[in-house]
Amino acid sequence: MGQRSVRSRRTLFERESELASVEEALSELTGLRKDGSEGPERPRGALLAFAGRAGIGKTTLLAEVRRRSAAKGCTVLSARGGEQEQGVAFHVARQLLQPHLAGFAEAELRASLGSWYAIVGPALGLCAASEGAPPDQQGLRAGLDWVLTHLAVQRAPMVLVLDDAHWADPESLSWLAAFAPRAEELPLLLVVGYRPDELPDHAESFRVLPGRAGQRPVDLEPLSAAAVARLVREDLGAQADDAFCRECWAVTAGNPFEAVELTAKVRDRGLVPTEAGAHLLRDLAAAVKGSGLIARLERLGTSTVRFAWACAVLGTEISPALAAAVAGLGSEEAADAADALRGARILTGADTLEFVHPLVATAVYRAIPGGVRVALHGQAAWCVINEGLGPSAAARHLMESHPDGDVWVVQQLRAAARETQRAGAPDAARRYLARALREPPPFEERAAVLYELGCASLLTEPATTVNHLRAALEEPITDPELRHHVVYRLSQVLAHSDRLAEASETLARESRMAADARVRLRMQSEQFMWDAFRADEPDSPARSRRLTRLADRLTGRDLTERYVIGLRAWDATLRGEPAHIALEHAERALAGGLGWAEADRGFEVPILVALTFMYADRPGRTEELFAAGIADFESQGWHGAHLSFGYTILAYVRYRRGRLAEAEDFVRAGLRLAERVGPGTPVHWYAVATLVEILLARGRVDEATRTAEEYAFGAPFPAAVTFPDAQIVYGQLLLARGLTKEAAAELASAGRRLDPRGIRNPSWCPWQLHLARAESHDAPERAVATALEAVQRARQYGAPSAIGQALRAAAEVSSGSNRVKLLEESVSHLERSPAAYELACALVALGTELRRSGRPKEAAEHLYRGLDAAVQCGADGLVEEARDELAAAGLRPRRLHSTETDTLTARERAAAVLTARGRTADQVAEELHVDEQSVVRLLSAVYRKVGTDRSGLVAALGVSTG
Repeated sequence: MGQRSVRSRRTLFERESELASVEEALSELTGLRKDGSEGPERPRGALLAFAGRAGIGKTTLLAEVRRRSAAKGCTVLSARGGEQEQGVAFHVARQLLQPHLAGFAEAELRASLGSWYAIVGPALGLCAASEGAPPDQQGLRAGLDWVLTHLAVQRAPMVLVLDDAHWADPESLSWLAAFAPRAEELPLLLVVGYRPDELPDHAESFRVLPGRAGQRPVDLEPLSAAAVARLVREDLGAQADDAFCRECWAVTAGNPFEAVELTAKVRDRGLVPTEAGAHLLRDLAAAVKGSGLIARLERLGTSTVRFAWACAVLGTEISPALAAAVAGLGSEEAADAADALRGARILTGADTLEFVHPLVATAVYRAIPGGVRVALHGQAAWCVINEGLGPSAAARHLMESHPDGDVWVVQQLRAAARETQRAGAPDAARRYLARALREPPPFEERAAVLYELGCASLLTEPATTVNHLRAALEEPITDPELRHHVVYRLSQVLAHSDRLAEASETLARESRMAADARVRLRMQSEQFMWDAFRADEPDSPARSRRLTRLADRLTGRDLTERYVIGLRAWDATLRGEPAHIALEHAERALAGGLGWAEADRGFEVPILVALTFMYADRPGRTEELFAAGIADFESQGWHGAHLSFGYTILAYVRYRRGRLAEAEDFVRAGLRLAERVGPGTPVHWYAVATLVEILLARGRVDEATRTAEEYAFGAPFPAAVTFPDAQIVYGQLLLARGLTKEAAAELASAGRRLDPRGIRNPSWCPWQLHLARAESHDAPERAVATALEAVQRARQYGAPSAIGQALRAAAEVSSGSNRVKLLEESVSHLERSPAAYELACALVALGTELRRSGRPKEAAEHLYRGLDAAVQCGADGLVEEARDELAAAGLRPRRLHSTETDTLTARERAAAVLTARGRTADQVAEELHVDEQSVVRLLSAVYRKVGTDRSGLVAALGVSTG
């Protein structure tokens, strides 16, 4: 029904069940019993979705929802999608949230939004976007989640109403679709109305949302003949006879909007509502919509028609002055036109105009002749800019104009793209720039537009980005700096698309043409970086020598030099040079600063420098750097691939330190982020490989196997050298499953790939350690030789963890008294390292060998130590192994002791209790009303304070697992 009708009548016909659902949801939201009395029930949110075709009464129903919500003291957030505003990024999000935040002074707004200010502020139109890299879409959604969650909690109970969701912009719709399931855990009722047959392709997740959230969309049905009769008599009086009412129902098919408009036409014509006049209803009904509506509009005069066209072009929330400017009318003429359109029930409102119904707006817009419509959009764009509303507001109109080589149009579209890109809407920026390219831009600006278009497509369409950037390089570029930026971006997207050879070749070719020595050095540093990841690099040793010579000459005076020095530190780690050399270069790289979120730089080198410390047995330093780096990512709003890398590799650091439960929580958080980025991407490979390796360490071979199958983890492996190396992890999995021949073949293949490249540090690439174990079944002598070569390489590197791990592998494949000697030396080295899990393995292995050698007292000491260490690490499989060995020695395994938990905060204890009861991280997040990253941090603190893993929390906290 139209808004005018909504205001004048409250009656809703045949919507009793829908209103009952609303009342029930509002009662649960406000914590009231069904009888209206206050009760102990916890306020609970919900999702209600009302679906139906145009005119079926969704808008009227949602207006009643807003009225009843306000009457119950609820805070109401309201928005409406617009057919003309679908391409305006965050249009719906701004309608919802801006009114509740826009009145704040800047200082107050900064204090309210905290670290999210610079991330969500531009998207919501609350502040200008800052220079630098924009937030990724996951980060922006996380920020919007935070804002809406805090509003819901602070201003509870809250009702969010979204009408015409099928016309909502993609950015807002995808955000709300992802957020909606959380409504049930908040004091928030989310009510949505939409036309199911008009939901766009980008709303597929929204289409299935009600079922996933535990509700089904309520399909609104047409009114029955009896309901239409009551509606007619309410408007026209009791004298409306049965035949007249039946004909009203027949010609409107029970559509509420058409029935209301029909009664208005009857009243305007002075028609007596009896059977005698019923034959006129069909013609009157035709005038309500389509061609009949347009004919009625045209009878109002040329100026009024033009004003209506201008309003249709502008869409929703129409400024009368702006509509007059677009229509080319004076203020008085425009006011008369607005009065005429209000009288004809086409427009409603005063200070802000609206069409009485979206059906009317659509009919008027589609009736505008094509050429006139294009001209009006062009005029609207000019008027919007002239009113100071900015390029982003004008862009949607420019998108409807015909290409004409207009420089002004190109300028405005590029400016709009910059605004939307920095606000976190790269898809909208890409559309604007693609349209600017068709204008076309001036010849000398074409390369710049192609570069900007490539940057806008970087995260969503990497293949398209490559095409745009290569096209830019083929253009005559007069600005050398622009060419350099194109090259850097092109090499980056090629590398991230697993096309490392092309990235390296591009940089090599361009560096030869660079006249500036500093530019050439930057390109060389980028090439060194991508070559370090290439599995198919033709001559890695030669590249290492060049890198060594270059790094030794540099002082680290700028970021490029520090990147080169950082790459030298990583190269020394891979090659197994003495650890102190790698650490020396790592410290040099950090001396002048090495941020993780530098403009126009990747985060790879800072991560490699941080990992250098980890492999050299200084994981505390690594975690310091990761904490700062992840904070950089979060402050930039990077919650996609960047944050996934951060969490995944931090999980690997925890794994290396033997904190397996924390490692699993971190890697699962990283994997959830990686899944949003997409399967087959490097970040996804990292996460899956790390998860499989952690599960194997925890003794959960079956789960590791299922994980590998679920994510198709196996050959063919990425062209990039990853850490942990995916092929080596896959070989470990085969070995753990008892497939020794297959494991040996896979691990030997990894060795043939890595060894010629000079990658010989068994701390980083332990392929020899696992290969020796696999070979021991069929070729024991070769297995010993393989393991001893790994020991020699580990001794050259010098990190105690590397030596201890290699010695344990050598002991496993050796025989006789050598096994005990090797294991004793392994324990000695590992006790001086942070590798707690490796130490636990070595202690249990040594205890087992001592038991078999008839030395029970020594065996017991090492087995008990190994058991305690395994429990602390969360290595469940190793715990069982140690207990079995103790039982075989006739010893009673120690019971898990209860640990001190008084230092836990209330929220940490809550997270720990829920985890002990089997809740997953995302379920804990929902119950505590926090995001998953916060859950990871809470559990990390718990494991650190309690000193046990998930399996030990039940005993430590004294909770039920029910």
